[in-house]
Amino acid sequence: MKRILIFIYSVLFSIIANSYVLLVNDLKILFIIIPVFLLINAFAGMFCVKTDNRRLKMCNHGASLLVIFVTSTCVSVVYHIVLACRVIPQDYKLFIWSAVCCILCEGFLFWNGIICVYLTSKQLGINTRVVGALCGMIPVANLFMLNKIVRTVFNEVDMETQKDALNAGRKNKAVCATKYPVLMVHGVFFRDFKYFNYWGRIPKELEKNGAKVYYGNHQSALSVADSAAELTERIKEIVRETGCEKVNIIAHSKGGLDCRYAISKLDAAPYVASLTTINTPHRGCMFADYLLNHIKSDTKDKVALMYNSALKKFGDTNPDFLVAVNDLQGSVCSVLDAEMETPSGIYCQSAGSILNQARSGRFPLNFSYHLVKFFDGPNDGLVGEESFKWGEKYTLVTTKSKRGISHGDMIDLNRENFDGFDVREFYVELVSDLKDRGM
Repeated sequence: MKRILIFIYSVLFSIIANSYVLLVNDLKILFIIIPVFLLINAFAGMFCVKTDNRRLKMCNHGASLLVIFVTSTCVSVVYHIVLACRVIPQDYKLFIWSAVCCILCEGFLFWNGIICVYLTSKQLGINTRVVGALCGMIPVANLFMLNKIVRTVFNEVDMETQKDALNAGRKNKAVCATKYPVLMVHGVFFRDFKYFNYWGRIPKELEKNGAKVYYGNHQSALSVADSAAELTERIKEIVRETGCEKVNIIAHSKGGLDCRYAISKLDAAPYVASLTTINTPHRGCMFADYLLNHIKSDTKDKVALMYNSALKKFGDTNPDFLVAVNDLQGSVCSVLDAEMETPSGIYCQSAGSILNQARSGRFPLNFSYHLVKFFDGPNDGLVGEESFKWGEKYTLVTTKSKRGISHGDMIDLNRENFDGFDVREFYVELVSDLKDRGM
């Protein structure tokens, strides 16, 4: 249906853009051309998608206008070649004015479409937007980028429309309405509240399906022991204020180590129903040992000072970059892993992901991938696969394509849709399983 409507709009706009010759003979045609021109520019893609989400409608509208632009431009070029052969040189002014009117119509349509997608699309990254703007006047390259933009936006609309329909269909089931609330715990060098949404679109997706979500709210760069102490107090605070008795913890990266420490060495265990670790280096990162042992002390101090200064601006009271990194070393984590026994009565599981090739990860993970691979084997850009495994159940996530899934992809860091893995649905299924287990 969408393709049929876009084809009809393309035919109509092709007639409008090349109607100057008709207007010369009968100006009354303007009373037809102008309303149709405005209607196409205002509503062409709004009715081609079944959703109540206005942002998605605008996305689809913009992409539809760009498709109409390309199609009608091709028709216009052919038309004016034929017109030139017929009227030049006898009536070259007719050709010139026809071309000018056509260019103005097509230009208006193009800028309408490109502004719509640039303002409303969430999947068009900054790189695509910038490259698209730079390639705008470069023949062939501009068509390549326009095709990429249109495909990206249409895929976004289709994906989000399907998600809306899926969530609407299972709304009454509340598949993520667990007995105990979900506590999401971030990893090192990030915050999960106030300044930055660490978990991307995941929390809202869980809440749409009935989950009650809380955050660790702890500092971003402390030792495992100090982070665990903050998290223990946070868990008690949630239990005390809500009366929920326990929490289901989902912890990413170093956050998994922090939570294990809080459970096994502090007094958080009675308040925890389950712990799910995501891409956590349970046995550390050997490449971290290499870096810390080979980088000069003054260089490490300068980097630490820079990071600590930045982290204070984002809310940390006493960040310690070097201590946090030190606790991620393979030599340190292996010892800690052996010491941290999991108390009975807590369901424990883990998940991890791997990149299939370096260039599929965003910077700096595409840069660090090879270094990590040398020391730790297959990895997610930061942590080796062998370090993920922990608990009663282990899930390895990747794709059949060359892309794979990075450390950041597992928390929807870039809010990116890609083939082979739906990160939001991964967490919905994870929490739904906890519900089925009575947690």
